[in-house]
Amino acid sequence: MPLAGNLFDAGLTEFSVSPICNLQFAIPPPAPMHIQRGFQKPDQYRGGWVAIGNFDGVHRGHQSMLATLVARADAANTPAVVMTFDPHPITLLRPLQTPPALSLLDHKLELFAQHGIDTVVVYPTDHALLQLTPDEFFHEIVLGKLSAIGLVEGPNFFFGHHRAGNVQTLRTLCDASGCSLEVVPAVIVNGQMISSSEVRTRIASGRITEAVEMLGHPYRVRGVVSVGAMRGRTIGFPTANLEEITTLLPPDGVYAGICTVAEKTYPAGINLGPNPTFGEAGRKFEVHILGFIGDLYGQTLDVDLLARVRDVVRFESSDALKQQLNRDLEAVRALANAAIGL
Repeated sequence: MPLAGNLFDAGLTEFSVSPICNLQFAIPPPAPMHIQRGFQKPDQYRGGWVAIGNFDGVHRGHQSMLATLVARADAANTPAVVMTFDPHPITLLRPLQTPPALSLLDHKLELFAQHGIDTVVVYPTDHALLQLTPDEFFHEIVLGKLSAIGLVEGPNFFFGHHRAGNVQTLRTLCDASGCSLEVVPAVIVNGQMISSSEVRTRIASGRITEAVEMLGHPYRVRGVVSVGAMRGRTIGFPTANLEEITTLLPPDGVYAGICTVAEKTYPAGINLGPNPTFGEAGRKFEVHILGFIGDLYGQTLDVDLLARVRDVVRFESSDALKQQLNRDLEAVRALANAAIGL
């Protein structure tokens, strides 16, 4: 299997296999979703119910908003419209403090489509937008451009220059204009309110199972397959070495995931970190796709993380490493099959 890459270095940690409930996988949307950059085709978004936000990760809190949005729009026989921003406003306001994203724009759009959204307005963020006061944003964008009849937001919605507007500000503006407003309660998991920040904290600390539970779908990492040392295939574990990853990565470790190639989904074992058994200190993201045979060099690959399996450690021999890899991949297969219902 001429994949690029090296191989896993391993040390077993305890894992358990249990169904990860309510995960959202790529399914065809019920109807085509309109996508436009800026305000191009007013007939596709004006006069609808609207949700505005960054929607980083499109987690279960966002999904609750989207469900409410679609229900209100259907009841009013109007479009369900999402307005989001690209790039994230923080990249213009504080570029040196911009954290890695949880989701790329096209993945957000895929998730919006799965939840029945009719139109997504992707606003090209600029400084002029960020200078609008809450009142200006409401009257120029919400009423002027979108002509919204109703808004759906979460309890932590902020808008306008310096994030001066909140849901109380929004309610006052909506009441004065006759625009409806529904504030969707936060979604709580294990006593914690779901937010993009909480998801990011869990990914950054390697608690992928918790992050996936908050997201309601696997955590996607995208990269370009490059030529690696090719050592993995010499011992029967070829890997695709991913580079150019821009989303947030978890700590070093071995992870279970799934990978879709040519519309077929495979279990995937991921090694993130160095290869201490072979004296390699460089951090790599390597993917072994179980059951796949083919050449992926130069291709863009999406890998959906499900759970952390163990830490990265050094082995005394390649035979010991291979034995551990076989155990790892048993765990990966079980976790992947449980997640996708096989």
